[in-house]
Amino acid sequence: MSSDFETYEQDFATLTAEITSKIGRIPKLAGEEKTQLVLNVDKKLEEVRELLEQMDLEVREMPAQSRGMYNSRLKSYKQEMDKLEKDFKRSRIAYSDEVRNELLEGEGASSENQLIKLREERAHLLDNTERLERSSRRLEAGYQIAVETEQVGQEILANLHSDREKIQRSRDRLRETDANLGKSSRILTGMLRRVIQNRILIFVLGAVILLTIVLAVYFNFRGQ
Repeated sequence: MSSDFETYEQDFATLTAEITSKIGRIPKLAGEEKTQLVLNVDKKLEEVRELLEQMDLEVREMPAQSRGMYNSRLKSYKQEMDKLEKDFKRSRIAYSDEVRNELLEGEGASSENQLIKLREERAHLLDNTERLERSSRRLEAGYQIAVETEQVGQEILANLHSDREKIQRSRDRLRETDANLGKSSRILTGMLRRVIQNRILIFVLGAVILLTIVLAVYFNFRGQ
């Protein structure tokens, strides 16, 4: 389990290094080239989000004794991700001095057209940013619902497991009770058998004593 997490860590380091490099290039570009790079970085950030989700799932499935250490590492990666997203957001509407000067060079009409184009691109990027942020919030809300659903499922499974153990203990007690009842039944049967035997013995002894008395009386009268 920890080996999978470490593999995700390596992928995270590779992706974040690539994203950091590309974010640094965004302000130096303009027009279609900048738009394409922005889309590429956004795609890479989505890969990082999915990677963090996988890491989060891995941590949840780890033993409790090692979960704390990996939770701390995951928290630092999420903080790094937040910083990357903030840097990316700033870079989308930023222009380097070189690009700004290039856009402002030339004749007045050309410069004015470039400024208009620059404002349109910035408005377009801001609009895209808002849409991406809304999508990100929806994805985050969906992920939170999925996590809560998973927690509820785990609680249900834990309750079912507990109920199963209770039922098993009840069955064991019933088996033990049945065994005790069987043992008690055998003891009672033995006692009843001995009572009957004792009564028969008493009856036989009484008959023998009675017969002895009768014979004694008979021989006594006969002798007289």
